[in-house]
Amino acid sequence: MDIVLIPGLWLDGSAWDDVLPELEALGHRGVPVTLPGQGDGAPTATYDDQADAVLAAVDAAEGAPVVVGHSAASTLAWVAADRRPDAVTGVVLIGGFPTTDGETYADFFETDGDAVAFPGWEPFAGPDSDDMSPELKAEVAAGTHPVPVGVTKGVVRWTDERRHGVPLTLVCPEFSPAQAQEWIDGGDVPELAAATALELVDLDSGHWPMFTRPAALAALLDAAATRSRIG
Repeated sequence: MDIVLIPGLWLDGSAWDDVLPELEALGHRGVPVTLPGQGDGAPTATYDDQADAVLAAVDAAEGAPVVVGHSAASTLAWVAADRRPDAVTGVVLIGGFPTTDGETYADFFETDGDAVAFPGWEPFAGPDSDDMSPELKAEVAAGTHPVPVGVTKGVVRWTDERRHGVPLTLVCPEFSPAQAQEWIDGGDVPELAAATALELVDLDSGHWPMFTRPAALAALLDAAATRSRIG
């Protein structure tokens, strides 16, 4: 099965390099997406440009793919369910949640001119990055890209209620499934609260398991693909 892989803020498609061979060994073809403005040299890219890039990857996939979004890009993965509910087998979110309708995509960090640069590891100290060595942190930071403010400040709109029926898996890395359920029950994540085919799965890692636990992450993606196909 094709598995479309969308990186979170600051990362390009190479973030999935260690996951690709693990997926191939499990019988899948990983399709990493380099988003406009995150590694393609497009400083004026917008949120809509990134959403369109995800839809293009879905449309180009063989069969109905599983769409995976990491962190902030969980919103972009959910765009595939919203715009192509009949063309995706399922959606997997890794350490992130879809933005609520009418809110900005990822306006979390201060801008540096017309872009949001990677802020370094200090904001992610603790469970987010404790499983990363200093060498790995340096390597990942060296490969980051400033994200255009047209992306981070884009307004998210949901259009098709059928998205709520798309099989959805939330991979819980630096937080637990129990914590995620509390946030859902508390009304903090309305898109997940409305999902009718949601599964929460645990992964003992920090926020970037594609770098620290690629084999374990690939196994969870394989399980999600199997569940979605059977369901």
